[in-house]
Amino acid sequence: MIASSLPALNNKLNLDPAQVRAFRQDGHTLTRGLLQPGEVAAYREVINDAAYKYNTETRKLEERDTYGKAFLQIMNLWACDEAVKQFTLAKRFAHVAADLLGVDNVRIYHDQALYKEPGGGFTPWHQDQYYWPLDTNNTVTLWMPLVPITEEMGMLTFASGSHRGGSVKNIAISDESEAELDAYIRNKNYPITRATSMQAGDATWHYGWTLHCAPGNLSAVTREVMTIIYFADGASVTPPINKHQENDRSQWLGGLQPGEKAASSLNPLVL
Repeated sequence: MIASSLPALNNKLNLDPAQVRAFRQDGHTLTRGLLQPGEVAAYREVINDAAYKYNTETRKLEERDTYGKAFLQIMNLWACDEAVKQFTLAKRFAHVAADLLGVDNVRIYHDQALYKEPGGGFTPWHQDQYYWPLDTNNTVTLWMPLVPITEEMGMLTFASGSHRGGSVKNIAISDESEAELDAYIRNKNYPITRATSMQAGDATWHYGWTLHCAPGNLSAVTREVMTIIYFADGASVTPPINKHQENDRSQWLGGLQPGEKAASSLNPLVL
């Protein structure tokens, strides 16, 4: 589909102030109907085309480690596909991100398709911001299914309030993070929260430090999810504290040096 023929997604949706307050308290929220059925159908087609075109995972599911079994992960599709770019840079989404964070403008960190295949494994407990060398806590991820999903397909699951503790441990998504962060969550008695179902075009949002995971996909249908990570305009790059942050600094922040504003050509303003 030609990008110019896709539905425009630039109108502002007004959030209930109570939902914004709850997001800041819990570290996550759910917005129903962020895309209408016709809109999600159009964008699902172009996102799928791009995701499978640029997917580099060729191993069978049983040959992969825990991280590899969790999902197919195809990153920064907006930078290589004009149709996906129209989705990722949509002002409708950016307005929600800015309102939830309480900032005037947000930049793109990166997008990624996260497709959990039938029989795909669980996603271990983790914190997204472990990977990001940024000097702000005003970060948020949009997580949108492109097909209807239920708990058995790998619903995103949150430890409510865990974002307020900041970084728990310098640990990547792994069996180790699952064990250590699960113990931490139990010790802190954080409530575990997830939706029972989501329609295509609904979206969850969570802070970068919100602990989250997902069960495996027990269904016969691929859990097609598109995500976009936003951060508040004005943030700067910090010295990487692990190899993943160094990789992100190089790849998703355009090689900017610590201390520089996180404003490379890969991190456009969206509003």
